[in-house]
Amino acid sequence: MRWLVEGANRLRLLLGERSLLLTPGEVAEFDTHVPHWLGADDDQPVELLVIFGKQGERAHLRARPA
Repeated sequence: MRWLVEGANRLRLLLGERSLLLTPGEVAEFDTHVPHWLGADDDQPVELLVIFGKQGERAHLRARPA
């Protein structure tokens, strides 16, 4: 799994046969076994944070109830 947190400008995510446009503040999680590409949607630089988990595990965990 992968999380993308778009920080500035617009990010184009091609995921399989889908084309997604992420704007600042949006997040995507997807199976990295699906063919994918990501990059700037225009000529402006893009900021993003990519988080990978161990052996493809989810990068986020649910907190246990107190």
